Amino acid sequence: MTDGPWLIIGLGNPGPQYAGNRHNVGAMVLDELARRAGVAFAGAAGPLGRRPQAVTADVRLGVLPGGVPGPRALLVRPTTYMNQSGGPVGALARYHGIDAQHVVVVHDDLDLPFATVRLKQGGGEGGHNGLRDITRALESRDYLRVRVGVGRPPGRQDPADFVLKDFAATERADLGWVLDRAADAAEAVVLDGLEPAQQRFHAPI
Repeated sequence: MTDGPWLIIGLGNPGPQYAGNRHNVGAMVLDELARRAGVAFAGAAGPLGRRPQAVTADVRLGVLPGGVPGPRALLVRPTTYMNQSGGPVGALARYHGIDAQHVVVVHDDLDLPFATVRLKQGGGEGGHNGLRDITRALESRDYLRVRVGVGRPPGRQDPADFVLKDFAATERADLGWVLDRAADAAEAVVLDGLEPAQQRFHAPI
């Protein structure tokens, strides 16, 4: 499953006021992947006069047997708001000739307990507006997802308010480990394939 290039998308909202929100955990994972590769994000390339609303970093993902650099991947952080993520993702997929099966979206998931990482391909969007917009733009649900659990809101708190709050202090103590594990999962689904990656990351820790 290593043939590239790949698009790896980290979902979030732009601006420092959102940077620590639960909804931005996908973007945080992309920062970790960029840090590992020693690269910085820059404005995305695109057709003349139509640059996608995203910052990107071009990397080689992981190392194959024999020390061969892994496949080329474009790390993508849309600079739109979450519910408009599809525009830049669709534009970059078309520009680079990448089909949905080579798109990996890293995103927060309310239906998973905090710190849980799960992988899947296709299926519904679970009420996630960022995923819904990406599905519309790609005209396909067949992209891969790295689902990072942020847990359910306590009591009767509105889920929309919950994901737009920063992680709690107790969660922040483990957040570095969570981001590291989710970044490992994004690499594994590309390098090893979906099923082997699921066996690794869905097993009890």
